[in-house]
Amino acid sequence: MAKKIFCIIPAYNEENNIAAVIESVKSFIDEIIIVDDGSFDNTVRIAQKKSTAVIKHLINRGQGAALMTGNIYALENEADVIVHFDADGQFRAKDIPKIIKPILSGEAEAVFGSRFLSKKSNIPAFKRFIIMPLARAVNYIILGIKLSDPQAGFRAINSRIAAELNITNDGAAHCSEIMHKVSEITDKIREVPIVVNYNNFGQGIFSGRGRGSGGLRVLKDLIFQKIIS
Repeated sequence: MAKKIFCIIPAYNEENNIAAVIESVKSFIDEIIIVDDGSFDNTVRIAQKKSTAVIKHLINRGQGAALMTGNIYALENEADVIVHFDADGQFRAKDIPKIIKPILSGEAEAVFGSRFLSKKSNIPAFKRFIIMPLARAVNYIILGIKLSDPQAGFRAINSRIAAELNITNDGAAHCSEIMHKVSEITDKIREVPIVVNYNNFGQGIFSGRGRGSGGLRVLKDLIFQKIIS
């Protein structure tokens, strides 16, 4: 029996990108779920015109919360494989088959895309040589994570992992939380190379937007989460 593949796309004020992102992914998956995270632009209207499932948060809760909402919806609709994909146009939809292949073959239960296994991602120098090495060190020291991309936002998980995964960090450190919690559920984890094409936002160490939220915010959230967990 064919596996049902769902793609969750959190979106916050992405009216300029959402239509193209939806068009790019739809040939690779069975159902697209847009989780609008309190946008005040035309993101919802544009997504609805594309005949996709659209779930709307009344307020901006953060990407971690949007992913959790999407996971719940996908499981309720009998998803077998869930792909997390960003709405800003930085990921390539043609990398989706690589992300889901190890799950479909039974080699893995979770797959994380890594910018650092590919030579094609145009990672800004400050991010590549300062922020990311620091983030990798923090992930390893605080959470014991050894994956090459410390903020891997392009990922796929099977339904068993999704059912056990409770994302509690709504903010900057949700990527690290997901990696940590997935590694506690299963050791069948793979990394595959992906290409990320950077836009002009989200590259700062103090501030940022979406997946690229500032490095110090990630560090703060990680430490706070570890202390209270």
